[in-house]
Amino acid sequence: MDRGDRIIACYSNLLLSVSIGFLLFSVVSSQIPLGSKLIVEENNYWFSSNKDYAIGFLNFSDQYSFGVRFNAIYIPSSEQTAIWTAGWNVKVSSKAYFELSLTGEMILFDPAKGKIVWQSKTGNTSVESAVLLDDGNFVLLNRNKSSVWQSFESPSDTMLSGQSLSVGQSLRASSRGSLTSYYSLHMNVSGVMQLRWENSIIYWTVGGPQSAVRAILRSDGILQLLDQQSQAVLSVYGEDHNDSDVKFRFLRLDSDGNLRIYSWENNAMSWRTVWQAIINQCDVFATCATNGICTLNASDSYVCWCPFRSTRDSNSECLIPYKPSCESGSSMILHEHMYLYGIYPPNNTVVQTNLQQCRSMCQKDPSCHAASFINNGTPQCHMMNSQYVGGQSDPSLGSVTFVKTCSDPIAVLPPPVPAPRKVSQKICVACLLEVAAASIVVFVMLQFSIGVYLFRRRKHLMQKSALPHIVPNATGCIVFSYSEIKDLTDNFKQQIGQNVFKGVLPDNRLVAVKDLNASIDERRFRAAVLKIGSIYHKNLLRLDGYCCESGHRLLVYELAKYGSVDKCLEEPRMCKRLTWRKRMDICLSVARAISYLHTGCREFISHGNLKCENVVLDDELEAKVSEFGLRTIEAEASSSGGLAETDVRDFGKMMVVLITGCQNVDEACYLSYEKWVKAEKEMAMDQRIVVGADSEELERALRIALWCLQGDERMRPSMGEVIKVLEGTLTVDRPPPPFAHNQQWPPDDESPSESYSAL
Repeated sequence: MDRGDRIIACYSNLLLSVSIGFLLFSVVSSQIPLGSKLIVEENNYWFSSNKDYAIGFLNFSDQYSFGVRFNAIYIPSSEQTAIWTAGWNVKVSSKAYFELSLTGEMILFDPAKGKIVWQSKTGNTSVESAVLLDDGNFVLLNRNKSSVWQSFESPSDTMLSGQSLSVGQSLRASSRGSLTSYYSLHMNVSGVMQLRWENSIIYWTVGGPQSAVRAILRSDGILQLLDQQSQAVLSVYGEDHNDSDVKFRFLRLDSDGNLRIYSWENNAMSWRTVWQAIINQCDVFATCATNGICTLNASDSYVCWCPFRSTRDSNSECLIPYKPSCESGSSMILHEHMYLYGIYPPNNTVVQTNLQQCRSMCQKDPSCHAASFINNGTPQCHMMNSQYVGGQSDPSLGSVTFVKTCSDPIAVLPPPVPAPRKVSQKICVACLLEVAAASIVVFVMLQFSIGVYLFRRRKHLMQKSALPHIVPNATGCIVFSYSEIKDLTDNFKQQIGQNVFKGVLPDNRLVAVKDLNASIDERRFRAAVLKIGSIYHKNLLRLDGYCCESGHRLLVYELAKYGSVDKCLEEPRMCKRLTWRKRMDICLSVARAISYLHTGCREFISHGNLKCENVVLDDELEAKVSEFGLRTIEAEASSSGGLAETDVRDFGKMMVVLITGCQNVDEACYLSYEKWVKAEKEMAMDQRIVVGADSEELERALRIALWCLQGDERMRPSMGEVIKVLEGTLTVDRPPPPFAHNQQWPPDDESPSESYSAL
């Protein structure tokens, strides 16, 4: 190497050192130490080193979210779009603050709510600082400057250039007005990107036969699906891809359910849509929701209109005007070039048949409100059993829709007028007075009757309009707002159980409203409610509706007249009605309900909290199991194994409580085993039962209950076997000591094992 090369090399090394020094300085200078805090009222922010991004509180109509936004100097404040928010859609008051605690936990606290509304759960991960990187990624760093947590891995509704969406991750659209968003973007396990509504309706997919593991928005404006070797298996191009003048791009799932790529245009000083997943917005599921049918106008903008509503109806919702109780019969109205789909519940019955049969089947089915017929090679009839429908109308659509409506009553023909009779020409004054008096009385009575009818009719209509979301006799869950819940419970005035309140719907139906933990994740809550609401069994309490607003998670059930079994056992008059036969009927009904949850549903469902408090009795003392499926809301179940056995054990506990009448579960279990093993089973039975049990039936009941209580869960029977034993179609062997594996023994002087060994 000559002297010139050495000089050049020295200068190069010097420049490299200076560059690295400046880079490190910029990163260090923008790092956020533990204990740092941002407060809404102070309107302060943390910035990336290049000042292109800022993190702090974002104002949404006097409500605030904490998140990252654009901050570039040439992007006006009105266009500084939010690109990530903590907790997806968590809103806080003007008194809130965000803190990076000394333990490394990110905390969003709202004094108005008196609680932490979001936290990162990174307190035990050795976090030492945070930094907002120059690509918009907010990162928590440990002492080795390695990433512990980053906003890119917890996206809200937006992906920035260079950000990936991996399998199992999703984007969630922001809310439209006061409604909670139902739209989400997923990468499923097969590597296919999907747009979903309510997590169950897939209305757009992209992906090839090759399995992708992640999607990425490149800086050149190309959205790609990549495989495990980071090779592109599919590419989507924005209109301005490879345009080097574009500095900022992002992909966002908008509140209307469409997925779009946006680019910043300096000349226009605005964001421009350069690609969208669905060209015709009416193809997005539930674009008009319950507000009507989606149609494109002359300017290719969509409009929502209601072909079912009368001109006198000012209700914003577009409901099919048919009720199964209409006395005048029904008629079918034809709408060509229209396709409907059920919204609540978001499913329908599909039958392969012809057009006329489709119309006839819907008209004859009392639960069918509308039917859409389409023939794309296979003739299909889609029958909807809900008044809540959505859909689209377009001349290019070949589908035909029939909408059911109550027929107008047929006018009664007047009776034939009899031929006039010849009467005397003499005037009867008394007759005239009598006729006049009778006419006046009839007129007054008629006016009074009309007045009473109009008053009652008006009252009925006012009650009906009080809660616009309620659809009497409709299947599926009704979505309530929190204000509607307060109205129907009279502001939670009458409590009938733990976090359970009595309510009355406008049609005078009684309901029970259960208030759940408000911190439950909204997506998991809606998915679980959708699953629970689709389950029907005569011994399962029907879920009528739910409320899922920002800080509230409530379930609305039908109300059972006599309440829970445990309260009936405590109340002397009701306890007298719980004869031995009725108690065994309750056990059999509960067993059938749990067996249906385990094996009769599309997927396994564990009750998770079966006890007498969660079994209620209707007006005919028929048992119904309540609060089933809440395990899927409050805690994720890893598998069905073990959970079924837990339900069986809890069923055994419930049985011995009903047999013994003792509400202390542990005491009841020990008592029943002790009396059975000493051949004193009659002494184990509740002494308040007036008519005793058949000795053989009591023996069978105690044996199956003790098998259910086995400490080794592998020895417990299935619920199907329990049903057969209770029905008397399956024999049951003598059970071993049920408490051997959990070692929960009574006092030494009452040890059941000693009594058992003495036999």
